[in-house]
Amino acid sequence: MKTNRASQINSADSNIFNNRRVVSPTLLRYIITETLFSFFVAFLFFFFIFFVNQLLLMAQEILTKKVPLFQVVLLVLYALPAIIAMAAPFASLVGTLMAIGRLSSDNEILVMLSSGLSYRNIFIPTIIVGIAISLVSFFANDVLLPAGTVQFNRLYRRILVSTPALELESNSVKRFKDTVIVTGNVTGNAIDEVLILDRTNEGERRFILAKDTELKDGGRMGLSLDLNNAFIQSSKEVSRRDYDYASSAFLRYWVPQEDMIQAVTSVGPREMSSRDVFKEIKTKEKNLGLRIDQQNNKLLSNALSLETILRQGAGRDGWNRRTNLAAGFFKEVEVQKAYKKDRSLSIFRLEFYKKFSIPFGALSFVFLAVPLGLLAKKSGQTVGFLVGSIIAVIYWALLLGGQTLGSNRGYSPFFSMWLPNILAVTIGVILCLIRVRR
Repeated sequence: MKTNRASQINSADSNIFNNRRVVSPTLLRYIITETLFSFFVAFLFFFFIFFVNQLLLMAQEILTKKVPLFQVVLLVLYALPAIIAMAAPFASLVGTLMAIGRLSSDNEILVMLSSGLSYRNIFIPTIIVGIAISLVSFFANDVLLPAGTVQFNRLYRRILVSTPALELESNSVKRFKDTVIVTGNVTGNAIDEVLILDRTNEGERRFILAKDTELKDGGRMGLSLDLNNAFIQSSKEVSRRDYDYASSAFLRYWVPQEDMIQAVTSVGPREMSSRDVFKEIKTKEKNLGLRIDQQNNKLLSNALSLETILRQGAGRDGWNRRTNLAAGFFKEVEVQKAYKKDRSLSIFRLEFYKKFSIPFGALSFVFLAVPLGLLAKKSGQTVGFLVGSIIAVIYWALLLGGQTLGSNRGYSPFFSMWLPNILAVTIGVILCLIRVRR
């Protein structure tokens, strides 16, 4: 009997030892369920914030112009993919913190570890949830967002046909095909101090300034502006020194519907899929390379001409030519530097990396949220929600800062967009190592 009892004890000890290397399927399902529930609660919170922000934008731009409610609802519906793509990563952070914080404050983590199970039983289910959330967020950002943008633009074009007044707001600049309209204060249909820059069919550039303007509904013909006491200046494209000017007590100005629609249909890199953005980047890089080669040829030509003049001597004509060539030489160097810092290309690169960094931020947050959640002693869900909200604000600030530095200062687009994720993973791994050693 003693031998059997000893063998049972040894068998139990060996099972406990082996459990440190095995992931419990029951705990796997339990923690995944707990994490998904907390994620759903956090997702509703962030979704509500972004959704209300979208409604406020709609109210400012559309509802005040008496657009039918049904069309406003459709516009909000088409904007949902962008809201989902932004809310999911932050919800992953807060949800994981809430789930692990509750398990830690209720001593369920302590019971699990006392049973011989390892931290692997915590990390694996949260990583699975993080990967799933990242994939869903990437799908919403890369597939649903461009499709929603196309439908949004189509509906917005139909709204413009019936309500052209949407195009003009107080103290705004509106760009159309060949027209730029700068407005002052807009009160109803009355506009103060309107400035119009356009180009006529004959190629003349016009400058139109009016103190008082009334906005008219042009219907399907486009946008109509009645300018009172207008001043017009026009100049030829070839010789801008020759210009004409005139004044008029009343002038009606039209913006055709085709120009309005063309301004709406322009799609930026944010509204494209990652594949389309990548193709556009390759096209821009190829064009940039061609322009740099052309500038290099000009630079070499100026350098050879300058060398020839220096060898011929410094007569009066030689000095003048040398001065002009030297000025042109340095100008070409500056132009070449500007080409290498192509801002449009930088913006496309930033948006390309951003399409991956934000969705997969949900996975990066898991590495940070788990060790922070294990620190919770009391009120784990509440503490996790508060800490997660603070980290989300910091992450968003770092993301905006990286985007500004990448577009304006020329910093690496990859690190500008991925640095917040790299920091989250690095800090999380360090905290994990400290926790395991303790």
